[in-house]
Amino acid sequence: MARIIDSSAAVQSREIVINSTLKNTYLLLSMTLLFSAAMAGLSMAMNWPYLGIIPTLIGYFGLLFLTSKFSNSALGLLFVFALTGFMGVTLGPILSMYLTSLPNGGSIIMTAMGGTGAIFVALSAYAVISRKNFSFMGGMLMAGILVAFLLGLGAIFFQMPMLSLAVSAMFILLMSGLILYQTSEIVHGGETNYINATVTLFVSLFNLFTSLLHILGIMDD
Repeated sequence: MARIIDSSAAVQSREIVINSTLKNTYLLLSMTLLFSAAMAGLSMAMNWPYLGIIPTLIGYFGLLFLTSKFSNSALGLLFVFALTGFMGVTLGPILSMYLTSLPNGGSIIMTAMGGTGAIFVALSAYAVISRKNFSFMGGMLMAGILVAFLLGLGAIFFQMPMLSLAVSAMFILLMSGLILYQTSEIVHGGETNYINATVTLFVSLFNLFTSLLHILGIMDD
């Protein structure tokens, strides 16, 4: 009887941790999305120039490292907002370019935003409701993201637009898989740090949005 009670208590405790992580992750994700959007709007309003690929990568990976390093402390929250705000600043000039260079730039941005939101809600809801375990996707996603990242750098440095388009399509699939994977990790207790979970989901949404934006922009142009 004592073992049954202990087992039941352990299950309840685990569910409390899972629900808390899920709630805190979505709350922090909402706040960082709003903050990033505000920084993108500020960047557009101030007409800040694009930083360039090298400074962007240095800033991104540097802040990502600091966020991960301090994810178990209050400093982690500071670096989460620093990272997402920085990504918003880098997004501002890209959005300005779409608005000024394409006649349907505004509708393209809104379509990409709506598509990103719909994909995220659908995949997150599926992972939470079905409670399927997608942990098996971890290794494949890591390898796929690395390959896509390297191909993306090659497309930029060697000016290969068709490869760039293919990389955007790859990132849409990979980021969709990453949303499923990360949400599943939270649901099954594999990820209990809501700061790390938030960063993963934010990066997934950011790359999903920019990839959709790229594809829609090329189709319109």
